[in-house]
Amino acid sequence: MMVKIDMPYILDFYPLQTEEFTQIHSFFENLKEGKFTTTKCKKCGEILWQPRIVCPHCSGNEMDWIDLPQEGKLFAFTEVFYGVPLGLEQDAPFSIGIVELDGLPMSVLARIDDAHFEDLEVGQEMKLKIINLEDGRVWFRWEPKK
Repeated sequence: MMVKIDMPYILDFYPLQTEEFTQIHSFFENLKEGKFTTTKCKKCGEILWQPRIVCPHCSGNEMDWIDLPQEGKLFAFTEVFYGVPLGLEQDAPFSIGIVELDGLPMSVLARIDDAHFEDLEVGQEMKLKIINLEDGRVWFRWEPKK
């Protein structure tokens, strides 16, 4: 499910996502197609999160792109009241959480949408939510699985 949101440009923490600006542009292209992906080192086989161009385990620099599960279980979460990035003050409070991906020994941190903090609980099933930014870029968040 893709959702379009308006995003302030004051502190732009979403990177420029094209091949001209980043060597992990495939991550963003895949996300636009509804696929959640990351890199896997061809040399040592490590699955890396976040996507990388050099493996921190073996220094290999040849990667394959692999699909990640789009569902998992909430491992930990908190609510953000203060210290919100400039331009997102109107969103506070909001929740962020670490989700353990189904079938992989990997966890991914992101904002949680469509849930109040008091309704969240450790172990809760979550699913990926793809966010389309106003300028054509893309990002992701988590939301409770219904």
